[in-house]
Amino acid sequence: MDNSRVFKMSFAGVYPHYINKAEKKGRTKAEVDEIIFWLTGYNAQTLQHHIEKKTDFENFFAQAPQLNPNVSKITGVICGYRVEEIEDKLMQKIRYLDKLIDELAKGKPMEKILRK
Repeated sequence: MDNSRVFKMSFAGVYPHYINKAEKKGRTKAEVDEIIFWLTGYNAQTLQHHIEKKTDFENFFAQAPQLNPNVSKITGVICGYRVEEIEDKLMQKIRYLDKLIDELAKGKPMEKILRK
């Protein structure tokens, strides 16, 4: 996989797909946002800013206020890769987000998704 293309992708370009995936399974945009807030430390205002600016994934994660200290509890396979074994730290963060959205779409309770 050409990681440089993924990193330069606009977060705003992928965000509607996260929402669509969740809503198709009866989940909500609010739940998607809660996952993003939990993972990155962003809030509604700062998330909206990055969507409007079409921030790429590299900068989206680089500018995140604080990656949640419980990210190490996110384990399992997403897109054929074990998230806990991905060596590229940026790709790992992107896959953490993918994994959490996937868990949401599969009906997992928010409490478990947010590793409480």
